[in-house]
Amino acid sequence: MTASRPDSGQVRRQERGRRRMAQILDAAEDTIAEVGFEEATTNAIAARAGVSPGSLYQFFRNKDEILDGIVERYTTTSQEFWDHQLSGEGARMELAAFLDRVLGALAAFKTERPAFWVLFHGSAASPKLAVVAEQIRAGIGDRLREVFRQRAPEVSEERLELLAAITISTVRGVLPMVLNAPPERRAALLAETKALLLGYLGPALEGEERGGNERATGKVPR
Repeated sequence: MTASRPDSGQVRRQERGRRRMAQILDAAEDTIAEVGFEEATTNAIAARAGVSPGSLYQFFRNKDEILDGIVERYTTTSQEFWDHQLSGEGARMELAAFLDRVLGALAAFKTERPAFWVLFHGSAASPKLAVVAEQIRAGIGDRLREVFRQRAPEVSEERLELLAAITISTVRGVLPMVLNAPPERRAALLAETKALLLGYLGPALEGEERGGNERATGKVPR
């Protein structure tokens, strides 16, 4: 017995539906980036998407369901982004090149998806978003710690956790200034951020600090 093939018309309708949902979510992101989630209305989102409010409600019953769609999109997109940036390749790169790549890609990612930053940065006012943001940060911390572990396997787990936590907090603190700066100033700010992190991480991950400690205590590295 052979499985029945899906009707071609049904497939086309499903594809059109997926495109329309993506179109609405794109419009929602742009609207939220401009006015914030609380001020964004379904009518404004529908107008920006080029659809009627009735068409929007066929896919999303209310603004909270639109938010759910954005959260799902952000979670998936963020996971893919960090899977690529914090792959095993990062452990084999020179630290300066690794920081260059990650900081540049992160700034571009946040610039391209400004609604993500509006919704998730400092989202403690929304318990739902705060939980999602914390889960994502925990995942980033785990991946970053693994990259650091591969670079410096002799460093203790406790120290690796601190290095990852301080790195993430530093980037979170500096990135709003970078994103809010005029485009011609962003490269300089990213360069300063890289220098800051290189000065902090370099001694721990590239041996200078460990070598200095060993010399100070009279221990000879094996």
